[in-house]
Amino acid sequence: MYSPSYLELHRNGELALRADTLSEIASSCRLCPHRCEVSRREGETGTCRSPYEAVVSSAFAHFGEETPLVGSRGSGTIFFCGCNLRCSFCQNWEISHGTGGGRRVNASGLAELMLGLQRQGCHNINLVTPTHYTHVIVGALELAVDRGLNLPLVYNCGGYESVEVLCLLEGVIDIYMPDVKFFDDKAAVRFLSCGDYGTHTRQALAEMHRQVGELRLAPTGVAYRGLLVRHLVLPDGLGGTGEWAGWIARNLSAETYVNIMGQYRPCHQAGEDPRIARRPSAQELAAAREQALAAGLTGRGFVSEL
Repeated sequence: MYSPSYLELHRNGELALRADTLSEIASSCRLCPHRCEVSRREGETGTCRSPYEAVVSSAFAHFGEETPLVGSRGSGTIFFCGCNLRCSFCQNWEISHGTGGGRRVNASGLAELMLGLQRQGCHNINLVTPTHYTHVIVGALELAVDRGLNLPLVYNCGGYESVEVLCLLEGVIDIYMPDVKFFDDKAAVRFLSCGDYGTHTRQALAEMHRQVGELRLAPTGVAYRGLLVRHLVLPDGLGGTGEWAGWIARNLSAETYVNIMGQYRPCHQAGEDPRIARRPSAQELAAAREQALAAGLTGRGFVSEL
């Protein structure tokens, strides 16, 4: 039986220290590479437009995630409002481009959501768009462990992460699941809120892999630790699938679990740019998967979909 490593951090008092450190970083916010340095405790907001307390849109047992997360009882998913990327084509822009419609929760409230998902029988706690609330999450974890939480934590993010903050999450997060988009910074700058997406995301993936390694599955097929990379295929190869696959194979592992996703559709402001105003074709999706194999990935995570 796998025991999440955050339990040991809690026993030796390190988890509380990490929560305090993250709270200080969030106060003059430097939780992500934007480093806005706004006083969130005082009500100021930065790129993610998020308050100091977490804002949650929903929490439920999710059966639409990757099979190793869903298992037979679902992934205990908590959707946070706000986002540090603000993609112009975001499918969830109603909640990720602001905090309207969500409810504010402090560490105690978030701990109760985690415990409720565990009581429902979920296999894990899946934190969706967690980056800007990392301080609240680790504080909530400290409270939830005291009340019996023992599920793996999934860090379901957009990839634009601070390595400094990721180091504070070592031993806290069991499964990292970054959704990598643009390999090239120049391609990213037109569609995201940052012009250095690829550079920072590659640094973040290297740190995630150092901490947890390849995705590991229990005999039931449910993941309990490791790195799972998502990559959204964009029209005209804008995401750089082959480049991402080659970099991952060379710098992380050819056995990295990579979900090459074909569900892109033009949403939000995508119709304003003809390059992303359409779905990728079936030929483009097939080519993306072939590029990933040719670049050195073994196909773990997507080969069955070819």
